Amino acid sequence: MNANPIVLSIPIFAVLIILEVIIQWINNRKLYRLNDAVTNISCGITQQVSGVFLKLFGIGVYQLVFEHFAIWQIQSNWYTLIILFVATDFAYYWAHRMSHEINLFWSGHVVHHQSEDYNLSVALRQSSFQVVWTFAFYLPLAVIGFNTVDFALMAALTTLYQFWIHTELIGKLGFLEYILVTPSHHRVHHGRNPKYIDKNHGGAFIWWDMLFGTYQKEEERPTYGVTKPVNSWNPVWANFANFQIMGHEMKQIPRFTDKIRYLFYKPGWLPKELGGYQPAPSIDKATYKKYETKTPKTLNGYVLYQFLATLGFTTWFLFNQADLEILPKAIAASFILITTITSGGLFELKSWVWWTEKARLSIVLLIGLYLGFVLGVGIWVPIAAVSYFLISIVWLLIAQKQNTDD
Repeated sequence: MNANPIVLSIPIFAVLIILEVIIQWINNRKLYRLNDAVTNISCGITQQVSGVFLKLFGIGVYQLVFEHFAIWQIQSNWYTLIILFVATDFAYYWAHRMSHEINLFWSGHVVHHQSEDYNLSVALRQSSFQVVWTFAFYLPLAVIGFNTVDFALMAALTTLYQFWIHTELIGKLGFLEYILVTPSHHRVHHGRNPKYIDKNHGGAFIWWDMLFGTYQKEEERPTYGVTKPVNSWNPVWANFANFQIMGHEMKQIPRFTDKIRYLFYKPGWLPKELGGYQPAPSIDKATYKKYETKTPKTLNGYVLYQFLATLGFTTWFLFNQADLEILPKAIAASFILITTITSGGLFELKSWVWWTEKARLSIVLLIGLYLGFVLGVGIWVPIAAVSYFLISIVWLLIAQKQNTDD
């Protein structure tokens, strides 16, 4: 059973996202696009699933440092937990800030900023690799003597706090704007307007930005996204797209020392012979258009069905992965990731996606039959597998024919 507060909060996330969708309809606003929202949450799915295998980073290393290098053993009580929460948020500020100011680290964080919408689903759009670059910022807390369980809890609470601030439905909040990170502050953080770039890095408290010179109040409505849009609904590719950009730019840099500088200098830096630092371009709101693809309603419904099924299976997987052997764990994780890839491919109407999706459905059917009739896990498994396959394949064939006819 997974006791991770973030995993335990999945039902709450779902309810709040549904509530925000309902409110946008009532207020006749366009805050959500199906393809963007599914991709956002699918990035969260890939992050949580890959995190099962990357847990050595972060918590694993933190525990090793705590065991071997802790100066004190700080007891857990109400006031030490408050101190730890503030200290964790302070460490988060610097980890987050460096994720914007160091090119290599930005490639681990950029996923969270790729969406050109701003709603609660964006909060779940997380990078699978960010922990690799940021876990070290929290290790001083282990050296001080805050135990791993308390740290994991406070780090999760810092993350959970940030869910509600990803919304345009809440305006400015008076005096709280000087204490907490609010939706207004975080809208600025997600803006790609030059004046908003690299501002408001705090997790729970905005005073870090005010103290260290990275604060910017919300003025004009931000334009969301990144200066080099990913232009894809593939959540796995979203994690690699910026590395491709970096690889292309590094090939153009002649000197090895400049290649190293490129990795650790601010995003946009290039040597003088390649034009020098490239600041964020200004935005012409009259001509700016979000990345969009047009797909038939039948296909959108199919992708939504697969997404909801995958979300349900992912929730089961995250709650039970600790009890699984490595092989079934890897198989389950692979199918989750493949499904998110094919869903993105369907939104983009990729030529390869039709046969890939049919193959995926067939394999799910075979696995269900094997589990039920060979391993004897229960008759409900093959029944569910057959039902899922029949509904999916008929729906997919109808959507494919409709797309061909169009």
